[in-house]
Amino acid sequence: MPLISVCISLRSHIEAVQYLIQDQTRNPMAAELIKLYPENPEMRKIQRIVEVLRDGGVIIYPTDTVYGMGCDIHNQRAVERIAQIKGIKPKKHNFSFICYDLSNISEYTRALSTPVFKVMKKALPGPYTFILEANNAVPKILNSNKKTVGIRVPDHSIPRLLVKELGSPILTTSIHDEDEVVEYSTDPELIYEKYRDLVDVVIDGGYGNNVASTVLDCTGSEIELVREGLGPVDDIL
Repeated sequence: MPLISVCISLRSHIEAVQYLIQDQTRNPMAAELIKLYPENPEMRKIQRIVEVLRDGGVIIYPTDTVYGMGCDIHNQRAVERIAQIKGIKPKKHNFSFICYDLSNISEYTRALSTPVFKVMKKALPGPYTFILEANNAVPKILNSNKKTVGIRVPDHSIPRLLVKELGSPILTTSIHDEDEVVEYSTDPELIYEKYRDLVDVVIDGGYGNNVASTVLDCTGSEIELVREGLGPVDDIL
């Protein structure tokens, strides 16, 4: 077979595989666009979104920083779907958990030192992500050998209410492009247009921020600043 024919055949095969992967992430029905007011979220709508999460759905929701994409941490298929949507490998990506407060993070992390706990208690709820040592539950959840996990308790009523009603954390990743400030990461209507065929629910909680959370690594002997974001470091350290 001529070399050019082999190349064309190989290219066609690659394109077919790429289309198949993309098609698997697509939602056969357009996502629901649900309007919620952070000052007074309607519980009927919150419960509807929780139903979607329990059914293995993927949602996009507002936080105190950028809009996030998330699912129930205990639904492996939903976790894999998020990874496909973002084009990442779940075993390598640093996912975080959205928690309601600090009361149940011991279910996912090793024991915290007193200094780390004091800093977290001071900072949260707030625009911070704390990287902590994961316990044995996290590798099973993420189907990986991850030894760390990011913990977020956003200062925003909608994600915290979702977690409270769900009864477990939400796995989260930002839809924010860190290399480029793009408009769709702040405008919920543009977010919906971009992701309507990929996710199950987009929550319109108003315009988001385009600055991500401040990330602090607490796995060493000293707390280390990984990324300076919306949360001021001097206020908590």
